[in-house]
Amino acid sequence: MTWSQFRWFCLSLMYVCIDKHAQSLHQSASCHLHRHYFASSPYMPSNPGEQYFMFTILASWLINQAGRPFEQPQEYDDPNATVSNILSELRAFGGQVDFPPSRLKAGSGEHVCYVLDRLAEEALKKKGFAWKKPKYPTEELEEESLVEDDAELTLSKVEEDMTEEPDDNEEENLIDLEALKARTSQNEANGSSKPDEILESNTDVAEWNLEVERVLPQLKVTVRADNKDWRIHVDQMHQHKDGIESSLKEAKGYLNKLQEDISKTLEKVTSREKYINKQLEHLVQDYRSAHAKLSQSREHYQQGSGGVTERTRVLSEISEDLEKVKQEMEERGSSMSDGAPLVKIKQSLTKLKQEVVQMDIRIGVVEHTILQAQLKEKSNMTRDMHATSIPEPAVGTY
Repeated sequence: MTWSQFRWFCLSLMYVCIDKHAQSLHQSASCHLHRHYFASSPYMPSNPGEQYFMFTILASWLINQAGRPFEQPQEYDDPNATVSNILSELRAFGGQVDFPPSRLKAGSGEHVCYVLDRLAEEALKKKGFAWKKPKYPTEELEEESLVEDDAELTLSKVEEDMTEEPDDNEEENLIDLEALKARTSQNEANGSSKPDEILESNTDVAEWNLEVERVLPQLKVTVRADNKDWRIHVDQMHQHKDGIESSLKEAKGYLNKLQEDISKTLEKVTSREKYINKQLEHLVQDYRSAHAKLSQSREHYQQGSGGVTERTRVLSEISEDLEKVKQEMEERGSSMSDGAPLVKIKQSLTKLKQEVVQMDIRIGVVEHTILQAQLKEKSNMTRDMHATSIPEPAVGTY
């Protein structure tokens, strides 16, 4: 299907849907929607959010009108849940849903029009509405008969004799019927009196035939039928109606036969089902008792599983505490049995003794140095004292 065909299909479906809504909404105060509101087309402005919300409001209202309670969706509801509920109601009405729910989120298109059309139809059925037969306006029949498109009216058997195609300027050679009719009426008015004498023709037959052959293409009159004329559509409707009735008679026999076959088959299936249920009744009872025992066993198993889980958790906690105690005991035992710290202490003591001896030696050296310095200073002081005192000369000694 091309895009143009698809667009016209959506528009036509929208027309039908709006007509049904007009019948359903004629007593309610609701907003007026134009015929192309839910039709999807790139040539028309659209608002998907507004169209989707209006679609959900109309769908909920139509479902309520059809006799099924349905809560009106709000603006901030989940779109997936709202669309799913609408499609569920449509399936409950017997509607066929062979498209994904995401197609309705756009708020326009073929599937939106289809859903609204089916819901409007159910609402009209609930109200007992029925379409009336169309009333055609009475019009006077024209004197000229309408024929099919491109039908040609020719004189006697002219069309059978002509085999060549018409020229391009055929429309220019067509006879103006109105002018010809006016001219004929004028001639009749002017020549209303009868001739006094009998007129005799002096025309040659051969020349007359040549003249007829020459003007024959100009005598062709083409009357084109208007396709918009309602009479053509009425005839087509009657033809289609006759065809439908004839097909219905033939199909009705097959359908009745099919219904009888299905009824017989259903009776056989029902009787067979009753026989099987009767034969397997004791087995069904055994199965029910076994199923009840299985349910009890499952309950006991779940209870036991809960106790085992709790005890397993307690055991894991105790195991962790035990591992910590074992690790501490191992650390203390290794520290008690290991002689490395004692050796380190002995080595440290020996090193301290050596350092003490060295310090004693250094102290002795320092004390000796200080003593020498004191003695030297004392001797210097004594020498200075003797140097300051002047001795008396001994004269008599010499």
